[in-house]
Amino acid sequence: MKLIAGLGNPGIEYSFTRHNMGWLCVDHFALNNDLGKPQNKFHSEFWKHNDIIFLKPLTFMNSSGIAVSEAVNFYKIELSDILIVYDDMALPFGKLRLRAQGSAGGHNGLISILGALGDIHVPRLRIGIGKAPGEMINYVLGHFPDEEREKLPEITDRAEHAIKIWLEKDIQKAMTLVNADPSE
Repeated sequence: MKLIAGLGNPGIEYSFTRHNMGWLCVDHFALNNDLGKPQNKFHSEFWKHNDIIFLKPLTFMNSSGIAVSEAVNFYKIELSDILIVYDDMALPFGKLRLRAQGSAGGHNGLISILGALGDIHVPRLRIGIGKAPGEMINYVLGHFPDEEREKLPEITDRAEHAIKIWLEKDIQKAMTLVNADPSE
């Protein structure tokens, strides 16, 4: 059993904000792969397809660990079989970075998840949103400007591809493929 959790905030006011990049990627995957309508389970929108669970926690970002840990504990999922998909200001807009483990890097959603699971050995797919030019909170909760919004389909396509690679390969091979610079 594998779990893919896309992080975001519930509420129409947060739709298409940078902080909801994880939700956008999970929605894109669900739509492109005909997963149908989600159920409400584990404080989340929830899809189960074969031996893969997809979650969009309906807790606010800072409490994402509640939803993820409920699903992990219910299905007895190994930490290495979890993939957290989320926005990251440390990466340029649209850059993808797959990691096998590590600190939360100040991301409150990941802090909540790592705290709830009690371990940093959780794979994650970071989606770059670029550095905040001013106030961080206003930036991450801000809507994409038109020029960035136009690039979202390409970014979510690449994230879907990265998730599929992670599902099919061991983490080291997946990191090599996902993290490669496409211009090289």
